[in-house]
Amino acid sequence: MNHAIFERNSIILLIGALIVVSIGGIVEIAPLFYVKSTIEKVQGMRPYSPLELAGRDIYVREGCYNCHSQMIRSLRDEVERYGHYSLAAESMYDHPFQWGSKRTGPDLARVGGKYSDAWHVEHMRDPRSVVPASIMPGYPFLDQTLLDTSNISRRMKTLQTIGVPYTEEMIANADKDVVAQISPDTKEAKALLARYPKAQVRKFDGQAAGENVPPTELDAVIAYLQMLGTLVDFTKFDASGPNLR
Repeated sequence: MNHAIFERNSIILLIGALIVVSIGGIVEIAPLFYVKSTIEKVQGMRPYSPLELAGRDIYVREGCYNCHSQMIRSLRDEVERYGHYSLAAESMYDHPFQWGSKRTGPDLARVGGKYSDAWHVEHMRDPRSVVPASIMPGYPFLDQTLLDTSNISRRMKTLQTIGVPYTEEMIANADKDVVAQISPDTKEAKALLARYPKAQVRKFDGQAAGENVPPTELDAVIAYLQMLGTLVDFTKFDASGPNLR
């Protein structure tokens, strides 16, 4: 039979398999080089503010992605539990993205605004105080640790080089914007909001706000969590195209 040579010679079988897989890969991948973008641009999406970016880095540092995904699939049970299915554009500035494939805890793609800052503070200090069945470890040190912002502008510059649209103005004001996001009713906060629309400005960790009060790591983490899923207005989103810009 014609295929006997493949069944009797493993090397020829391996070479044949590689050829077939290569052809299939080329057919799938090659068209992507001829389209302008594989990710639709959705109104409302913006890069993370410096404080949110710092919070995301702490989220990754503490391994939160091991138990929480940030990708709602378009299945009915997922949408009913977590909200609108995730859009590729919502992760376009994530390096690395936080989709995940395993959930020990709930998906966090739409957690922004679902709980108060006070709830997040207690949840981070002692998860079982608000969710008795939780197996999540506590992170009580976050509100006792001042946020290190010494390299935040360099992190933003690095992200800029790989396509995140941080402007030179954003990078130059990174340190000021970190403090501005926990300092409501200041001219610096207004400037922050001009650069990062829909950024939430307040002291997130439950401690008293005031002049010269430095941000804590808990401020950063909660600022990050509270913005997840809040940038896109899904009451106006239309996947057929009008929402694209």
